[in-house]
Amino acid sequence: MSLAKKLGIALVIVLLLVAAAFWFLTRGDTASVAWDEVVGTDPLLEEPEAETIPTVAIAEPVGWAAGEVPAAAEGLAVSRFAEGLEHPRTLQALPNGDILVSLTRAPAKEGSGGLVGWISDLLMDRAGAGGVSPDQVVLLRDADGDGSAEIRQVLLEGLASPSGLAWNDGTLYVANHDAVLAYPYELGASSVSGEPRKITDLAPAGGHWMRNLALSPAGDKLYVAVGSDTNIADKGIEAEEGRALIWEIDLASGRRRVFGGGLRNPNGLDFNPWSGELWTTVNERDMLGSDLVPDYLTNVPVGAQYGWPWVYFGDNFDRRVEYPIPAYINYVRTPEYALGPHVAALGFVFSAEGARMGEDFASGAFVARHGSWNRKPPSGYDVVYVAFDGRGNPTGKPIPVLGGFLQDDGTTRGRPTWVEWAQDGALLVSDDTAGIIWRVIAPGAERQAGIERVTGDRLPARRELRGQQATFGEDDYARSVAPE
Repeated sequence: MSLAKKLGIALVIVLLLVAAAFWFLTRGDTASVAWDEVVGTDPLLEEPEAETIPTVAIAEPVGWAAGEVPAAAEGLAVSRFAEGLEHPRTLQALPNGDILVSLTRAPAKEGSGGLVGWISDLLMDRAGAGGVSPDQVVLLRDADGDGSAEIRQVLLEGLASPSGLAWNDGTLYVANHDAVLAYPYELGASSVSGEPRKITDLAPAGGHWMRNLALSPAGDKLYVAVGSDTNIADKGIEAEEGRALIWEIDLASGRRRVFGGGLRNPNGLDFNPWSGELWTTVNERDMLGSDLVPDYLTNVPVGAQYGWPWVYFGDNFDRRVEYPIPAYINYVRTPEYALGPHVAALGFVFSAEGARMGEDFASGAFVARHGSWNRKPPSGYDVVYVAFDGRGNPTGKPIPVLGGFLQDDGTTRGRPTWVEWAQDGALLVSDDTAGIIWRVIAPGAERQAGIERVTGDRLPARRELRGQQATFGEDDYARSVAPE
């Protein structure tokens, strides 16, 4: 046998071995814990198994056929409020009944991003999130009250990957990926006139580029959710400055402070009607397997710290993170409610006065779970309801509200992204890859009453600060390596 032939055979063998290794490594991790055990107020957290190559299981969007609608919970009806929109993400209802929607995608990347960037772009294209951002805010109006928006107007364009929207007293707030802007805007106007005023700069783009907004009930404070750049501060802690947190901005003075931190990718923001506290949905870390880590819904008391990147779910230390552990890790909070691993929880709203979703959905929170790209089997791709008790605490397991997005063949008709209350009491749901705003309502239901605020006597003032230290298991690894 000639040398050339031997070399050829050796090369074929090497290529086959490489292909076999690649096939094995890309099979990913399949979930082994029952779904009901990884959601709720006390989720089961398996022992982590770090992945070198992430599990990949992307549901390719195929759209909805004419006349198709998602599957709704018993007693609810679904229709199309608006369609033909280019990648609608966040929604904001205005007091006059108009609905604002951001048409947006991730900002263009600087440079090629190398092999990792190429793979990331390929995955995002397959998931329906690729392409150039429309960079618009569009007004939708149902003038005749038939449950469908027959008026559509571009209110703002030329933005920079806008997501967060809020309005109060003649001012429209828009969060681009790199700044929050304020525009003069009167209700009912067909356009925005006048130049914007910059409220604050934000850490730009990154792996999590959405910047979502909520105004305090009094309208004097603005809250801005900013996600991390990476999974677990892979580019260094310094690169995560101004990220993985919620800002509070005093609109009168312009001063801002970190309201809550250690939140890997906070998204939806709303105020708990029982307590008045700010709550948020958070996307947790990846590459610890298909059963870890649950995304969550939680309150954010002022100064709250949720531990990212060092800790997840209160006292679970992520040993992949090698940066020095700050002292505040001893005071990390445990999230209130697990929504499931990799579900990509985005927009959420609490039950509200005037809603018409029926008695079974009158005391809780509605959450859009955008859907996983790195779990086997896929998770999310739905809207769920989390019931709250009379004191404003989540209970039980997530209850399906809107499904039928994910199909048995591994494709998806769309991806629920954001939720908002329409003036007529319907729940609006944006479906970004399908370009549709869904309208969900309980036909014939009366408007629900407002939720009564829980009040009580004030506790006596503390004369010294004493915190409850977190524990990290039998080996207490985190405390043993913490700097003195």
